[in-house]
Amino acid sequence: MSITMTPSDWMALFNHFASLSLLGVGGAITTAPDMHRYLVHEQHWLSEPQFGSSIALAQAAPGPNVLFVALMGWNLGLNAGGGLAAGPAAWTLALLGVAIALAGIMLPSSILTYSATRWAHRNRELRAVRAFKTGMAPIVVALLVATGWLLSAVHDQPARDWPLWLLTAATTLIVWRARLHLLWLIGAGALLGALGLV
Repeated sequence: MSITMTPSDWMALFNHFASLSLLGVGGAITTAPDMHRYLVHEQHWLSEPQFGSSIALAQAAPGPNVLFVALMGWNLGLNAGGGLAAGPAAWTLALLGVAIALAGIMLPSSILTYSATRWAHRNRELRAVRAFKTGMAPIVVALLVATGWLLSAVHDQPARDWPLWLLTAATTLIVWRARLHLLWLIGAGALLGALGLV
């Protein structure tokens, strides 16, 4: 995939990710649906496989889940540079994409979090602070559900993918009702995948 990026496009990417940064309550992954809308559908800067593989690779890798933003920036830069085979110029644009995407998603929320945490700690007994903390929980859950729905909507063949939906429903129930550590469920999903059952 080859695209053309002007300086104003790079600035628009930074501004969009900076605005999403302030919405990313519960982590950057909760902003994935809007990133998908903007990068894939609206701007056509990334393809569906690039978007999905950026999230999948970052979630499989150890480290913070914000890595998927860096991978999106990398893919966007490579697309702007003509692909991986285009050489050092494409790699430079890929690194620029990483820097712009990460700066956009991390700077505003980091500054806000630092400032708000200091203020909230000093005023932790205020009723408004306690109410705000309580009110944020359903927002985080809704954003995570939207992200999960977006990632699972790629599977549009229910007759073939029913084991995935069944596994998702079972995992959701187990997480909701039991105190089983999540790593056991991830391991069970990996085993079922390795056996070819899902």
